Amino acid sequence: MTRVDAARLQRDLETLGAIGRHPGGGITRTAFSAEDAEARQWYQRECEKAGLDLELDGLGNMFVSIPGASGEVAGVWSGSHLDTVPNGGAYDGALGAVAALECLRRIRELGISTERPVRAVVFSDEEGNYGSLLGSLGLRAGYTAQQLGQLTGRDGDRLVDALAAWPWASGSPAETRLGESALAAFVELHIEQGPKLEASATDIGVVSSIVCLGGARLSFVGQADHAGTTPMLSRSDALVAASDFIARIPELAMAVSPNCVATCGFTHVHPGAANVVPGEVECSLDFRDPDLAVIEKLGRDLEAMARMTAERHGVTLLWAPSVTVPPVPMHGLVQRAVADAADELGLSRTSIASGAGHDSQNMAHLAPTGMIFVPSVGGRSHSPAEFTAWSDVTNGANVLLATVLRLAGRQPVSGRER
Repeated sequence: MTRVDAARLQRDLETLGAIGRHPGGGITRTAFSAEDAEARQWYQRECEKAGLDLELDGLGNMFVSIPGASGEVAGVWSGSHLDTVPNGGAYDGALGAVAALECLRRIRELGISTERPVRAVVFSDEEGNYGSLLGSLGLRAGYTAQQLGQLTGRDGDRLVDALAAWPWASGSPAETRLGESALAAFVELHIEQGPKLEASATDIGVVSSIVCLGGARLSFVGQADHAGTTPMLSRSDALVAASDFIARIPELAMAVSPNCVATCGFTHVHPGAANVVPGEVECSLDFRDPDLAVIEKLGRDLEAMARMTAERHGVTLLWAPSVTVPPVPMHGLVQRAVADAADELGLSRTSIASGAGHDSQNMAHLAPTGMIFVPSVGGRSHSPAEFTAWSDVTNGANVLLATVLRLAGRQPVSGRER
């Protein structure tokens, strides 16, 4: 079977992993930042060296193709993202983006012919600085100008302003939706971001579905007062109320279902001074489970608990639920192609559900879609400790290449192939 260039793949990931890296080891390549731009410049140079064409859309999604590939035939796509969470790791997103590029390089180098064109894609802002899965949602459903104008980043800046100054976008950000005939299939290589594959000593995870996601933004609103002159029994302390609620989240989540998880990822305290009783605390909630009914119940229970907590502490609750993202099954056709590729490569495999959200959940609405997982050491991800062994990186990339060639309808073997 055709293999990727493992040494080149490792070198690419190491080079990319140095972009945005902090002295402490973490990586920050927030979408549309200077570090994101540097990563894209590196990616563009690699495409140019390989003789590949690169195009952009209005949201900054990047599309890579082999020169001469027909744009009128539905293609087989693969890819992921280059942006990271703040102080994240070197493999989340990067592995899938670089491996997809490596697949195109090998296909071009070896003169492999396919019935359908193979393309690589890098999605913008998967990690949700401005909007979760921003780029792939733009391909799936598109955004109106009004929707784009309402999106703001973690630092409060507007997406439309960021895009206006962004050289890595071309065209209108409100005209990115893909036509129905663009895709024949999509497959994404990704680290598991959990401990199951490593714990079972399994090489490859054949992803069966992507988890259901719920969430909310909430605020506990009390009254700001002087920290030295306001008696304890006279206070309306928003942070005490928020802390009480946050401390109860794990117990409530486990009571609803042993499979669900719930997280408060950030709090903003106002006015945020050491000598002022907090008057308002903004919080985020992220909760997930494979079952939509569980997510709906957990959302109701969390809101009820937040309201009771606010009442107990004499503060007001503002609750704004996020749009629930239903679970997304992966297509049987792609799952079978991944499984067959792993078998031919002599790699162990297992069916596994994804507990994280991915661009694939949007692509699944456009074409048959699947994902390939490789082990994460210690199950660590979204942290500087994120790591996947190079042997597993290579295994995953080889499975990806074999899967893409199966889905694209590989023609007879070229004499250059090895």
